[in-house]
Amino acid sequence: MSIESSRKAEARQCLRACIDKIATGPEYSKNLSFDEAYAAMRYILAKQVDPVQSAVFLIALRMKRETDAENSGALRAIMDLTGTVTASVDEVVDLADPYDGYTRYLPISPFLPAVLAACGVRAVSHGVETVAPKQGATHRKILRAAGMDVDLDTKQAAARVGDPKIGWTYVDQRAFCPALHDLVGLRELIVKRPVFSTVENLTGPIRGRSRTHLVTGYVHKAYPPVYARLAREAGLASMALIRGVEGGVLPSLRQSVRVYYYQDKGELQVREFDPKDIGIQQSIRALPPPEHVTSCAHQANGADIDADALAQAAAEAGLETLDGAPGPARDGLVYAAAIVLMHLRRFEGMPQAADAVHAVLDNGAAYARFRSS
Repeated sequence: MSIESSRKAEARQCLRACIDKIATGPEYSKNLSFDEAYAAMRYILAKQVDPVQSAVFLIALRMKRETDAENSGALRAIMDLTGTVTASVDEVVDLADPYDGYTRYLPISPFLPAVLAACGVRAVSHGVETVAPKQGATHRKILRAAGMDVDLDTKQAAARVGDPKIGWTYVDQRAFCPALHDLVGLRELIVKRPVFSTVENLTGPIRGRSRTHLVTGYVHKAYPPVYARLAREAGLASMALIRGVEGGVLPSLRQSVRVYYYQDKGELQVREFDPKDIGIQQSIRALPPPEHVTSCAHQANGADIDADALAQAAAEAGLETLDGAPGPARDGLVYAAAIVLMHLRRFEGMPQAADAVHAVLDNGAAYARFRSS
């Protein structure tokens, strides 16, 4: 038997043993150890097992509900295959929106890194073109529609962050973890959210020399301690976890939001922010999509919205907002950026943080950062 055949046989045996543990029904399924989850994920990422076996494993793990050890094993397997680059700056904010994108609102968050850069905060976002289950408008789609090069390699992306005239970037999963990106097709076939959906936005592909801060969103109430533990394991100095619109980093404009956070890898805490405290008076949660991007008929991917059209509309709204236009999109950027600035302890209060964001939108600094190359 060749070395390659021996490795594949070992991989199949490992996956079979893991599936035997996690796919035996609600009463008899057992949890995997960190080492078991790590080994299974490495074999899946290396494509050393049949896709059917990989899919069964991922679905069974999801149906059983992943444990802390299983999440940690999956994250470590992905991080070991991630090409992480350190930018030539001390601190970086990692903005991690849902990789499967948005379908119900116009996502303005892809423009948040440029706004933060104009406020003196180096920022990164990352994602993919499209992935299940939502297959919505993603950062990649929106930024490409707005004219940005979304195919930078990790060194080019890190150089943008380090450039004092730019200070922000987008980097695609295809560039920093191609092994995981190659599973996008498999994820579409299994439909449901696999463990990758929980951990992939914690990899931190572009890091600061001293500290990297995670800002991400969540939906389900059980996630804050899960994300806090994983973020610490990933070496992220601090975390701000926002219960945002569609699980993203932009909070609702019409109600207060809870932000779970830790500083200096410390204990998880919670803080509440109210948009009214910075003069935001909106009756909507976020900017709705224009009628022309919705469809009564399913798209090819089974969705009820044209993600490309939604991305184009979001790009147009984002550029108008950076150019000084008022409205809900501006409110969303101001609110989210002010929360990030408060998390970084740049200001003593939200009104002062919001004033700083308004200033870079009014004077064109944010727009200039976005258009810099």
